[in-house]
Amino acid sequence: MTNSKFVHVTYIRTTPEKLWRGLTEPEFTRQYWANTHQVSDWKVGSDWKIVIPDGRVGDAGKVIEIDRPRRLVLSWRNEFLPELKDEAPTRVTYEIEQQGDMVKLTLIHESDVPDSKLIDTVSNGWPVILASLKSLLETGESLESTRKWPEGY
Repeated sequence: MTNSKFVHVTYIRTTPEKLWRGLTEPEFTRQYWANTHQVSDWKVGSDWKIVIPDGRVGDAGKVIEIDRPRRLVLSWRNEFLPELKDEAPTRVTYEIEQQGDMVKLTLIHESDVPDSKLIDTVSNGWPVILASLKSLLETGESLESTRKWPEGY
């Protein structure tokens, strides 16, 4: 992979506020993101982390920018996969835009590292996680395959 940037756009029948809660509140993330939850006070400069069900930290970083409920930018570093842990931190940007009766969510995950292994890896994970979030917000149920942490990780 030569491009160290992953962009995903989806449209969700919800409000910006509900989508923001879906992205940041532990009771939501547990339902669609493999039973993980995020820990942060969601202020610029604050730490944030994704906690795996067994208590390990999956990913961690800092809150770089926050404009609730329109934009969230995080530094992102993988903490649990040995082949990714030593790579430089990446950036994740969530852009939330009201468009009529729906919300446009644009996710940008990028790295300054050419041919980033992390970006290559997350480009396979983000689409299903965001599809599950969309399902949860629109129907009240996430996708079944995203509800549990995968065995062996």
